[in-house]
Order: sequence, then C-alpha cells, then structure tokens
Amino acid sequence: MQRILIVEDSATMRSLLTTALEELDLPVKITEAASGFDALRLLPREDFDLVVTDINMPDINGLELVSFVKSNAKYKEIPLVIVSTEGSERDRDKGLGLGADAYMVKPFEPEMLRQVARDLLARPRQAL
Repeated sequence: MQRILIVEDSATMRSLLTTALEELDLPVKITEAASGFDALRLLPREDFDLVVTDINMPDINGLELVSFVKSNAKYKEIPLVIVSTEGSERDRDKGLGLGADAYMVKPFEPEMLRQVARDLLARPRQAL
C-alpha cells in the first residue's frame, strides 16, 4: 500500500487531489493536511511514500514544507510534488531548486497528476 500525504488549505482542491490519486491503479492510503503545520505534525506518524503540496497556505507555506522535508535526513527521500496556481518560471525553478521532484500548475489534468505520482512511486528510494 502506497501512503500519500496531500497538503492543501482548500477543502475543494484537497478533495480533487484525493479523488485523482485514489484512481491510481495501485492501492493507496491518502492522508490529508489542511496546512503546512498539519503536515509537519503528520510526517512523523507515518512513513509516507509521496507528498503533494500547494504553495500558498497559511502558517507554513509549501516552499517552507519542501525545504524542511528535503533538508531532514528522515524525510529527504520522500518524493514531493508541488501543485500550485503559481505558474511562473521563477516559482517553478524555486520549488524544484528546493528539492521538489515535480511541479504542476493548477488547473491540471487528473491523469497528468496520476502519471507523475505513478512515476515517483515506482522510483526506488534510498535506504536511510
């Protein structure tokens, strides 16, 4: 079972992301976080195989979350996807530069998100 953490402050977008990822052709368990702070609280509770995060959120934003995850030895191997309305080349470069594995701009095609998730979940992770 693949464990996915979705970090998104909009309940509607969280639902859309969850629905898209539940339709992956593999068993998944999805955990939702309404903020970056919630995500930091949930990370130690489960071994996630993928994190999908928004950028613009209250308290801890998605870029801060990416930076934390990728600089922490316990979490740095978790693949991370940013899904954001911020579509400029600068935003994309910053997200990928911080260590995100993929950057998608809203609105997006659910199948495109599923393909990115499939590719990242299929990658072998380094043992810690």
